[in-house]
Amino acid sequence: MNEPENEEPAFEIAVVVSRSVEQEKDEESDCVKVLVDEFQKVGFKVDRVLGLADEFIKLAAPLELMGRAAAELEIKKRTHIGMDLQFQVEDSEAFVKQPDGSTFSWYERFQCYCHLIYGLVNNGQWAVTLKFNGKKVYWETGENLLQKLESENIVKQLFPLHDEKKRKKLIWSWALKWWDFTNQPIDEIYSYYGAKIAIYFAFLGMYTRWLLFLAAFGLALHFIDFGPLQLLVLPIFFIVGILWAVTFSQFWKRKNAALLAGWPISSTVAADSVYKNPAGKGNSLQSPMELVEVWENDAIKEKEMFQRYEWFGRLMRFRNDAIIIFSIICLQLPFELAYAHLYEVISSDIIKFGLTAIYLVAIQYITQIGGKVSVKLIKSENNENTEKRADSLVYKVFGLYFMQTYIGIFYHALLHRNFLTLRKVLIQRLLLSEILENLLENSLPYLKYSYKKFRVRHKKKNEKGQPTGKIQFTSRVEKEYLKPSYTASIGKELEDGLFDDFLELALQFGMIMMFACAFPPAFAFAAVNNLMEIRTDALKLLVILRRPVPRAAATVGAWLNIFQFLTVMSICTNCALLVWLYDQEGKWRIEPGLAAILIMEHVLLLIKFGFSRLVPEEPAWVRANRARHATEAQDMCSKQLLRTISSKSFSESKKLK
Repeated sequence: MNEPENEEPAFEIAVVVSRSVEQEKDEESDCVKVLVDEFQKVGFKVDRVLGLADEFIKLAAPLELMGRAAAELEIKKRTHIGMDLQFQVEDSEAFVKQPDGSTFSWYERFQCYCHLIYGLVNNGQWAVTLKFNGKKVYWETGENLLQKLESENIVKQLFPLHDEKKRKKLIWSWALKWWDFTNQPIDEIYSYYGAKIAIYFAFLGMYTRWLLFLAAFGLALHFIDFGPLQLLVLPIFFIVGILWAVTFSQFWKRKNAALLAGWPISSTVAADSVYKNPAGKGNSLQSPMELVEVWENDAIKEKEMFQRYEWFGRLMRFRNDAIIIFSIICLQLPFELAYAHLYEVISSDIIKFGLTAIYLVAIQYITQIGGKVSVKLIKSENNENTEKRADSLVYKVFGLYFMQTYIGIFYHALLHRNFLTLRKVLIQRLLLSEILENLLENSLPYLKYSYKKFRVRHKKKNEKGQPTGKIQFTSRVEKEYLKPSYTASIGKELEDGLFDDFLELALQFGMIMMFACAFPPAFAFAAVNNLMEIRTDALKLLVILRRPVPRAAATVGAWLNIFQFLTVMSICTNCALLVWLYDQEGKWRIEPGLAAILIMEHVLLLIKFGFSRLVPEEPAWVRANRARHATEAQDMCSKQLLRTISSKSFSESKKLK
């Protein structure tokens, strides 16, 4: 229900059901009819749509139904005094509204939909016999209806639907608004897609906006001939770039805090703890909640079990990280060095471009294998929640990408010290990788969608014989079902498509920062690409793909740490590049120029780690609001406590009299 509460709720969820070939004579036992009736009994607004290959049940939930589900789920929401309290239907006015005027966010609504849909249970005393295509299905007492139908392959899928009114509005105000460059309707994106995707676009917009300064600076260095001062200008550009990266990191934290303060997001929104899962599933340790239940009467044993849980989990994470690092060094490093060596010995530029294109395609499959292995390893770790597991996956897979992206460039820079070749490699990587990525991420989903439509039409023609005209898709919900979902290239178990989008930014950031002194115009390439990326990613989400399932997290998570790591690496690599520029003979004498570079490296590292003390991570108004809300909450709790004590004292004194 993404509309204000005085308007009709929109259909937001679709349940895909296999299309029935045989018409059941007894409608009371018809499987789909029973499912629709159960949805209506719960309170859903239901619309059945018959597609070419499947049947679709569209669902919309009124505010009252959402409120009831939120209360059952004990969802905590922000109140007007800043406290997060469990939602109560009768006190709904006490909770802060969303930016679009609705009571619940898209993430909260999706959780409520899942709770209601998968809460259909047979509460009768006997099993219910359902029929589908002449087949009998027995819905046992206490059994979940959706899970039963999914196990019988009657219900194929459940997926979020686009709100057509909101989608068209975002297309014109966001995806097609090219003249606004980096400006985006972040609040509207949050209301429609959730906090995680909104945070990504806020980060992309701020990063691109800040990048324009270094892009102009880098182009000026490239086109203006400074003559003998060129070796002095490059260190200045490098220092400015590092200060820019450090400042951007801190000011992004401030912007992230400001966004979260403006959105009524509960602090417990990501509390989908793994502790709720059975301990035996991929983990040899019992969960902390189970330990409390088992050893609650023995404090010493409880403490020992918690310590075992904590340290064994850390050892498992260390083991998994060691496996990934060992695999990278032993398996991936030789492959990357072989590619770098071939690139160095080949003289033809055309063959070099072809080799790079083949290499970029080949490493996609290598990384997918590494991602699947990482997912299996993460299952044995005792991470707090889904987002923590996703962060662990990000660190492991980024190690693979870091090696395959930069080892060849390090090879040209460190071993051969060939700046001309280094610049060619940077240009080819920036152009080929970014163009190839943009083509793949926008064209592949469309090709998959076209192929699925072709298969459905072809199957329909075979069923009907040979129709005279072209078979058309008349329902929008079926078209959305055939569209690809927003998934990650490494799989969809822990991450969605944001993994690839963030990865593209991180690899670009490392490329332009770690070799800034070798090719300053690279910042201009990155800025132009990101300006295009903002709109193409928006079109991809709004037009090409299904509406993504919302995620709980409201920060960039592990990616900010990766950006900070790349900043530290760029200090080291650029200082090395400057040393080679000053020490072209390779004698490695500590002359004034080299000494100045070494001092500069230590000063920049000190600035990197000390700048966080200078720029606070939260704006002053956010801290002031938190303090004011804490004071108001304390005053209200104190007054309520005093009333309770006074009423108890009065009743006790009355009894004594």
